[in-house]
Amino acid sequence: MTESLQAQRKAEHLSLAEKLYPSSHRENSFAQVRLLAPALPETAVAEVDLTTPLGPLTLERPYFIEAMTGGSRQATKVNRQLARLAKRHRLAMATGSMSIIFKDPEAAASFTAIREENPDGLVFANLGAGANLAQAKQAVDLIGADALEIHLNALQETVMAEGDRAFYWRENLAAIIADLDVPVIVKEVGAGMRAESIAALAQLGAQLVTVAGRGGTNFAAIENRRNRKEDLTFLEDFGLTTPESLLEARLLATDQRPTILANGGITGPLDLVKALALGARAGGIAGAFLHRLITGGEAGLDAELTRWEEQLPRLLALLGCRRPADLTRVPVVLNAALASYQAQRRDQLNAKMG
Repeated sequence: MTESLQAQRKAEHLSLAEKLYPSSHRENSFAQVRLLAPALPETAVAEVDLTTPLGPLTLERPYFIEAMTGGSRQATKVNRQLARLAKRHRLAMATGSMSIIFKDPEAAASFTAIREENPDGLVFANLGAGANLAQAKQAVDLIGADALEIHLNALQETVMAEGDRAFYWRENLAAIIADLDVPVIVKEVGAGMRAESIAALAQLGAQLVTVAGRGGTNFAAIENRRNRKEDLTFLEDFGLTTPESLLEARLLATDQRPTILANGGITGPLDLVKALALGARAGGIAGAFLHRLITGGEAGLDAELTRWEEQLPRLLALLGCRRPADLTRVPVVLNAALASYQAQRRDQLNAKMG
């Protein structure tokens, strides 16, 4: 049976994400961040507890399998593999965008497959910011989701030949946040967030915000590769990196700042620890896990997830931390470019408030 145009697009996204993985990760923005470890950590690996509260949610580890795919036959296979590994390693898992189910009902099976493989795990549904409350409830109900991710993807839509060109999202977001029965995570998908946007989301009631920055899966590059009408490569380096976005959140007063999650360019446990030290409560990983799955199969990603489980407690103990939240007390040194960015943005925000 021929797949719908929407399903074919989802398959293209999956293929291009892997094909462009080397170029998307050519620069590690987390290399701009150094952590200063104590000579006397006064802790032990066995004492580290990775349990991570996220408001009404609790993660067993401060990272999860971030949104990747759905909607096609290939996506169904990938989602089954990811769900089995999420169950085995007790990780939360987000689906790819479920918006396709409203146009192509056959695509629902690529998402319900996740619950079939992992009936009791933490699963996050995922929709674009143009979705309304009724659609949000339908997506959550379809897979019995524990939370809903709403992704903000203006850059991707701009580059996508068939993408949206109007981005009026506040009303829908406010309604979904206020009336949905599960927690809502509002997230970017690779262009990062500045402080003003994070504060605006908090004012709408958002309690969980993912500042997914440039440095991971590059949807601008993916859509530009698919675009047959015009060349928009100049937008492929648009936006903020994940460390820049985390620094943006730190510029806000505590009462303006929701719980922050990080995504975008986290390729290993050390990147995650740096993100947590910069204020993220947890990290979502997509590209690095997908790459390992495609190149090494399910067994390869299984081994990678085991490596994370072994190395993360060692890193925390090395830094004198017993819980992920303790990492915010670790001294951080930024390289000159990132420190200059932070200083300029602080001056801009102070001038605006003054």
